[in-house]
Amino acid sequence: MAPHHLSPVPEPIAIFDQFVSKDTQVIVLREKVFSVSGDSFDIKLLSGEPLLKVHGAWVSLSGRKKVSDANGKHLFDIVKEHLHLHATYAVEDTHRKTILEVKSNLTLLGSKATAVFTSSTGKAEAFKIKGGWFDHSADIVDEKTGHTVARINRKLLSGRDMIFGQQTYAVEVAPGIDAALIAALCICFDEKNNEERGE
Repeated sequence: MAPHHLSPVPEPIAIFDQFVSKDTQVIVLREKVFSVSGDSFDIKLLSGEPLLKVHGAWVSLSGRKKVSDANGKHLFDIVKEHLHLHATYAVEDTHRKTILEVKSNLTLLGSKATAVFTSSTGKAEAFKIKGGWFDHSADIVDEKTGHTVARINRKLLSGRDMIFGQQTYAVEVAPGIDAALIAALCICFDEKNNEERGE
């Protein structure tokens, strides 16, 4: 199935400007990315070109994951924050300063997640998931504008895209949106949802 091309955002939204494209990007992630102790894996573009490298470090209580670009340059870490009632995950820069946080929003329909961060232009941003994380597709939406900035699509990949028995899924990233930021969100959402489901 070919990706639906998402409309460009009115102005770019990024933390890592080098991962913004003028065209729709499709990134490929593995489901349950944290399910193997000390797991390390690559996040790639649909074309097969590497985007990010994720290195597991389960020796720490926070389950810190180190994320580098395709050349091995350290970009950020993903950690679980403690002292929160609901699962909360943070993206920290190389100085361990929190640059993004994924929090739960309790609704009548259950738990939804919102990611809050400050973009590279200094603006406060909030992205939320519209639709369930485990549905065949779900949108990541800019809360301010209602614009769909990324679409998680579990039907985009064929049955041959199985890695170690775990289904991979594709995420379409709108033009003008930071693909590394979206990848970080998806890892946080994936881990948060797996934890809440007891996996």
